[in-house]
Amino acid sequence: MELEPGCCSGDPRLSLSVSLPLRRPASRVSATMIQNVGNHLRRGFASVFSNRQSRKSASRAEDNSAMADSEGYRNPTEVQMSQVVLPCHTNQRAELSVGQLLKWIDTTACLSAERHAGCPCVTASMDDIYFEHTISVGQVVNIKAKVNRAFNSSMEVGIQVVSEDLCSEKQWSVCKALATFVAHRELSKVKLKQTTPRTEEEKTEHSVAAERRRLRLVYADTIKDLLANCAIQDDLESRDCSDMVPAEKTRVESVELVLPPHANHQGNTFGGQIMAWMENVATIAASRLCRAHPTLKAIEMFHFRGPSQVGDRLVLQAIVNNAFKNSMEVGVCVEAYRQEAETHRRHINSAFMTFVVLDANDQPQMLPWIRPQPGDGERRYREASARKKMRLDRKYIVSCKQAEMPLSVPWDPSNQVYLSYNNVSSLKMLVAKDNWVLSSEINQVCLYILEDEQYLSFHMEMLVHVDTTQAFLLLSDLRRRPEWDKHYRSVELVHQVDEDDAIYHVISPALGGDAKPQDFVILASRRKPCDNGDPYVIALRSVTLPTHRETPEYRRGETLCSGFCFWRMGDQLTKVSYYNQATPGFLNYVTTNVAGLSSEFYNTFKACEQFLLDNRNDLAPSLQTL
Repeated sequence: MELEPGCCSGDPRLSLSVSLPLRRPASRVSATMIQNVGNHLRRGFASVFSNRQSRKSASRAEDNSAMADSEGYRNPTEVQMSQVVLPCHTNQRAELSVGQLLKWIDTTACLSAERHAGCPCVTASMDDIYFEHTISVGQVVNIKAKVNRAFNSSMEVGIQVVSEDLCSEKQWSVCKALATFVAHRELSKVKLKQTTPRTEEEKTEHSVAAERRRLRLVYADTIKDLLANCAIQDDLESRDCSDMVPAEKTRVESVELVLPPHANHQGNTFGGQIMAWMENVATIAASRLCRAHPTLKAIEMFHFRGPSQVGDRLVLQAIVNNAFKNSMEVGVCVEAYRQEAETHRRHINSAFMTFVVLDANDQPQMLPWIRPQPGDGERRYREASARKKMRLDRKYIVSCKQAEMPLSVPWDPSNQVYLSYNNVSSLKMLVAKDNWVLSSEINQVCLYILEDEQYLSFHMEMLVHVDTTQAFLLLSDLRRRPEWDKHYRSVELVHQVDEDDAIYHVISPALGGDAKPQDFVILASRRKPCDNGDPYVIALRSVTLPTHRETPEYRRGETLCSGFCFWRMGDQLTKVSYYNQATPGFLNYVTTNVAGLSSEFYNTFKACEQFLLDNRNDLAPSLQTL
C-alpha cells in the first residue's frame, strides 16, 4: 500500500500505494467516463473478487436484516409541519410570501430543537438559504426538521422544505436550511445530551455538522478578511449616470412593536417573526429600485446578536447596496429599544438578501444601476460586490456534488475557507459510509473497499502503540512524508494558510513507463476532535495556484478525496485509518492491490507505522503548539 502522490484520488501519494501513471483527468467527470469506469469495475470485480462473494453475500444479508429492523425507524427529534397556502399567506404575485415561509421554517426547527433539549430554545443563526421554487395558492408546504448534532448548549437543526400540488401529486424542492438553536433555562446552565445517529444519512450529517460549526464561528472574520484583501473593481465612473437610481430612493425604515403573539412562552421574540419583518422591508426597498414585484432568491448566513422581548420596539432599516445585471443585494439592519426616551439601541441582527425580477417566463430581467451615496454608501456598494463573488464561490464549492467538481479548484482569498470546509467534509462523508466491505487482513492491517456507481474507494486500518495526538501531529506535516513513503520524492511547503491548513507542492518519481515525474499541488486540512468520540482528521485534495502551474518538466497529477483519521483507543493506543477515493487514472492499480496480487498498500502502511513508532518522542516544535 504505497501511498504515492500519483494516486490522483485523494492525497497525492497518499493515494495509498497507487502507483499507476496518472493521466490528468478532465475538469469534470463526464457521464461517459463514469459509465466506462462502472463497466470496468463490474468486469474486473466479477473475476478479481470471485473468492470473496460469500463474504460479501453475508454482509449484504446483514445489511438487509438491519434495514428491515429500521424500516419503522424515525429520528426522535424529527418534526414535520404541513401548511396549505392561503391567500392571506401570499404576496403581490399570488405566491407564498418568503417571510411567512421563514416563520414556518423557524417554528418547525424550534420544535425539533426543543424536543431534543427538553427546554425552551432560541434561534442563534441561519445559514445561507437558496430558494429554488416558488409556491402558489392552494399548494401544500411540507417542512421537515431534525437535530443533526448537539454540542454543549447549541445544536444544528437541518430543515427540508418541499411544495406539493394536491391535484397532480407533483412535488418540488423549495429549499434546504441549517439553523443553530441555543437551549435556554433561566435558573440553570444547559448541557445538551448528544445525538445518536443510526442511518448513513444521520451519521454523515452528524460528522459534517462539526465542520459547519467551525465555518460559522469564523464567518465574520472571513468576510472582514475578504473585504480587506480582495480588490473590487470600481466601475461607477464608467456608467451612465443618467440611467442610475440613487440608493437613497430605495431606503426603507419601519418600526414594529413586539406583542405576545410574536413571542414564545418565555417572552422572547420568535426568530422567524424577525426574519419575516426583515423580508418585508427588504422587498419594499428592492421594489423601489426595479418598480416591479421582486422575488427573493437567497439570504446570506446571519447571526442573531441578542434577544428581544415583548414590549420592545424593533427598528428595521433596508437599502439596496448594489444592483448587478440581473440581481440586487439589499442590506437589512434590526435594532431594538425599550422606551421612547432611550437613546441607545441594541443591534439585534443584520442580513443581506438577493432579489431578482422575473418576467412572464420566469426569467430574470435587467435591472437599473444603483448610484451609491458618498462615504458609507460607496463602502456598502463595494462590499456587496465582494459578497457576490464570495457567495458564488461558496455556493459552488459547498453545494455541488463531488462528481460535478473539477478535481483541482482555484485557491484564492475569497474561497479558501470553503475549500478547507469542503476538503474536510468530503473525507468525513466518505468515512461515514455504511457499506464498507472487508477485503483482506494481514497481520492486523485491514483493507476495506467501497463500490458505488462513480468511484471505487478503499481504506486501510491498523492499531499503533502511539499517542493519538502525536500520530496526528507527525502525519499532518507532509514535509516528513518522504521519510516513510517512497512515492513522495520531495515536498515543499508553498503556503501556510493558517494553523490548520497548508498547501504543499509534491514531486513523485516517474511511474511505470512514464519518463516524467509527477507533481501535485495539495491542500492539507487538519482538524482536532470537536467532541469525545470524534477522530483527528487530515484531509487532502488538489487545488490550483497561479504560482505553481503545470510545467513540461512534470506530469501534473490530481487527487479528489483522501486523508487520515485517528481514533483514541486507549492510553498510547491509536486506530489509524487512511481513506482514498480512487479516480479512473489508477483503477487497475487499486484492483491489483485489493485482489492481493500486490502488497504495496500493506508495505507502505507498515512503513507508516514504523515511522510513527520511531518518531513518537520526536515532534517538531512547530507542531507541539497545536
